[in-house]
Amino acid sequence: MYLRYTTRKKDGKVHRYWRLVRSVRIGRRVIQQTVAQLGELDARGRLQARALARHLIGTPEQAGLFDDGKQHLTVPVRLKGVRIDRSRRFGDVYLALALWRGTGLADLCEKLLPSGKEAVPWAKMAAVLVAARLCEPSSELHIAEDWYRRTALGDLLQLDADLVNKDRLYRALDLLLEHKAELEAHLSRRSGELFAIDNEVLLYDVTSTYFEGEAEGNSLARRGYSRDHRPDCKQVCIALVVTFDGFPLGYEVFAGNTHDSKTVQTIVDTMEARHGVVGRVWIADRGMASAANLAWLRQTGRRYIIGAPKAELRKFAAALAAGDWREIRQGIEVKLARWPDSGETAILCRSADRRRKEQAMHDKFSRRIEMALARLAGRIEHSTKRLHAAQVNRQIGRILQQNQRSAARFQITLQAADCPAGFRLQVEHDAAFDQWAALSEGAYVLRTNIVDWSDEQLWRAYIQLTQAEAAFRIHKDQLRVRPIWHQRADRVLAHILVCFLAFVLWKSLEMWQQRSGLGNSPRTVLDEIARIQSHDIILPTTTHGEIRLRCIAQPDHAQALLLDRLGIVLPKRMRTDHLDLPLALTA
Repeated sequence: MYLRYTTRKKDGKVHRYWRLVRSVRIGRRVIQQTVAQLGELDARGRLQARALARHLIGTPEQAGLFDDGKQHLTVPVRLKGVRIDRSRRFGDVYLALALWRGTGLADLCEKLLPSGKEAVPWAKMAAVLVAARLCEPSSELHIAEDWYRRTALGDLLQLDADLVNKDRLYRALDLLLEHKAELEAHLSRRSGELFAIDNEVLLYDVTSTYFEGEAEGNSLARRGYSRDHRPDCKQVCIALVVTFDGFPLGYEVFAGNTHDSKTVQTIVDTMEARHGVVGRVWIADRGMASAANLAWLRQTGRRYIIGAPKAELRKFAAALAAGDWREIRQGIEVKLARWPDSGETAILCRSADRRRKEQAMHDKFSRRIEMALARLAGRIEHSTKRLHAAQVNRQIGRILQQNQRSAARFQITLQAADCPAGFRLQVEHDAAFDQWAALSEGAYVLRTNIVDWSDEQLWRAYIQLTQAEAAFRIHKDQLRVRPIWHQRADRVLAHILVCFLAFVLWKSLEMWQQRSGLGNSPRTVLDEIARIQSHDIILPTTTHGEIRLRCIAQPDHAQALLLDRLGIVLPKRMRTDHLDLPLALTA
């Protein structure tokens, strides 16, 4: 990555705007892709970024871990024997640990997991699990045998690598799981303190994640509808609740064959018991819109916005055809109507982009059906023997089943004829299908019992469900919640909890970036800062043997700008006098 800038003149002043770019090969071309817009990087912006950094992570660079009071000692050094030893990844684990402490999870874990007779505090093991899941998602065995020893996390936690083994990590998983409710309740409070997040509007969605292995000892492992396209594997379902801004508040795990609608009452009751009831607005997609759930939400006084199945649009055919739509943004039109049987408010929405997409899909599947039927008709026409009508009907059924989106457009019959096959294929288009497609393409309907919001407010609130969908993508792609290799039920739940806590750090970093003008790509920032390493510099002296200095590599120009925008000041060296070394001085 490298920096580019543009210069603009305004009101007699020259403004220089920076952006961080990287080269990406697409086919035979190499293009410059913007990673982050750094803005003008003026003094005011830097001060605001540092203020947010202090509020989020404090000032870890001033901690005693980096200062032993010996900076001013001077000793003669023999240059011939100077060498570098013990290089470690520093930047990403430093940032992960700062986020862990800044979100208050470090202090909370110390209270929930008090020290006893164990050799290693369990709160430190929890920090290792979550930091590893954020920086380099992998198994507990990989953490113990490879990842931990390659990072500076041992120096930052003052925890020797020999003490981090898979058994301690598994035990930490078990202990952490016991405090899931307290962790979620803490995050609800802390998110408001850090980012002024409003958690009155809650977004709710369900996904699945699958197992490797039979998971015979796990009662939650079942085969069901797989969002991962792995119907051959057992799975569990995860229901996640996030705020309007996408900050995670809590989750629950259900058996893998649980329908989305069966999770609603459990989630609503659990979240409201943990975070309160007053003013909550629940937003969910059409998978939750069963009649029983809607009746329960209305009877218990909950407010909601829920997507409705596409088939419900037929109830509003007249409203769809009418011309009183209101454009709330380019390409998006909405109108309000009354739900026929319940008196709820229906939000009819129409998207130009979605219309083009659905038209293209209908055309694509129609062409496939027409081509397949033309080939079938040709085989029937040129057949030299009598054909079985039942076999031909099964072939027609397969053609329609493979192209279901346009199957209703075709009316297909086998008409008796004087030919060797005994019949001919007759195909007609259903005009009613074409009329309804022209009317409904690009349209969808939502239902709500909220009466004091405008049509635009209702639509914008529902569209925020993309935040929950994005959370699932990050869990699966960046934090690797799938596949699950654990076989014990409690270890599976603990694995999902660690992924959830890692996503809390991920989202905290993302919101920190956004407020610092760095976009919303935490992985890019973590990967870039991960290149900053710590090294041991060995200085042979004439009077004190060898001096070991544990120094932090200075960031390059691009890294320095990222850190400056985030308001982070990296330490220059770390203490080594807590380690068992012959001599450790900081010069």
